[in-house]
Amino acid sequence: MNYILFDGSVRNALLPFTFTRPVGDIRVGILTIREKWEKYLGNTTTTITEDYLSDKYPMVEMDENILINAAYLPNEILVELITNLHDRQAVVKEDEIIAFYTTDAQEEIDFEDYEFIEYTDDCLKIEHTWDIFQKNDAAIREDFELLTQDRKSQPIPSTVQVLNPENIFIEEGAVLNFVTLNASTGPIYIGKNAEIMEGSVIRGPFALCEEAQVKLGTKIYGATTVGPHCRVGGEINNSVLFAYSNKGHDGFLGNAVLGEWCNIGADSNNSNLKNNYEPVKLWNYETARFENTGLQFCGLMMGDHSKCGINTMFNTGTVVGVCANIFGAGFPRNYIANFTWGGAQGVQVYLPKKAFETAKIVMQRRHIEFSSMEEAILQHVFDETAEWQKTDTI
Repeated sequence: MNYILFDGSVRNALLPFTFTRPVGDIRVGILTIREKWEKYLGNTTTTITEDYLSDKYPMVEMDENILINAAYLPNEILVELITNLHDRQAVVKEDEIIAFYTTDAQEEIDFEDYEFIEYTDDCLKIEHTWDIFQKNDAAIREDFELLTQDRKSQPIPSTVQVLNPENIFIEEGAVLNFVTLNASTGPIYIGKNAEIMEGSVIRGPFALCEEAQVKLGTKIYGATTVGPHCRVGGEINNSVLFAYSNKGHDGFLGNAVLGEWCNIGADSNNSNLKNNYEPVKLWNYETARFENTGLQFCGLMMGDHSKCGINTMFNTGTVVGVCANIFGAGFPRNYIANFTWGGAQGVQVYLPKKAFETAKIVMQRRHIEFSSMEEAILQHVFDETAEWQKTDTI
């Protein structure tokens, strides 16, 4: 069977992260949504997404296909229903399509001809950007069970102080000494060739993915995921870093999500609680207004290839777009458009040519090419959202 993940109606609610990736490639828990589905299905998946992303994330259609709404995270019951689908059958939950069967011979999909199979159990669904950190606790626990089932952890080094060692799993090649791991509040997963430096204190649920690094004396708690090849330090609470992003120095990051290739300057902080304790509002790209999240704690959302200088102060509920470079004294605005250069003292448009020069250098340091495909995606984002930006350029 051929499985295809589709973005569905939530894509725009997940900007800025879906400017540069399909919904299925968002990381929540230990794995991306795509990696979860592929692990459960024992099969690869392709993608139906925006045209400008399709060269990097292509769709492959075969004679028989099952299309899956990527906003839904898999579990055993849901996967069993989906893998048993037949011609003109669909799995639905509260009138929303989770998955449906189709053939190459079908010229169009008419759901009036379909038999609906109701899914009534609970499952995780990502509907808003803040769900990525808000539901990260449950997602880490589910991924931990999925990845460690019937497997044996590498031994915990004798220098490590540990609580509930049965909730800790260490992959091959991981390095950790003279650190404290408290898994009494949730599982701790340490990925292949990852490193936790001396003096770090970590409370689960926590996921440190492959080749990622925790710097000296770091404090991490509250359902945090450090994605592949990320570098982190300072204090981190209930945050998700997708991959190849750095918060390598002192400073606080809380109730936050960083995309790929982000960098947080030394001693930078984000607020995650308003002084009046009211619910936090976040910028909504669809309505071009701030939306009430209903959350008391909500910090920073930062899109791919964005960075901030040292001592940057982000206010509660700040949204930073793609390829922004934020610096200077004071609080920048709590919505920062794509390709922005500057901060509280004023901003200009960060022209793609200059942004791409930086991206090439940053990615080369990790031995990854800034390809023409990546450039085309970011150029499209710039062109399509230019009206949101200031007229001055740099």
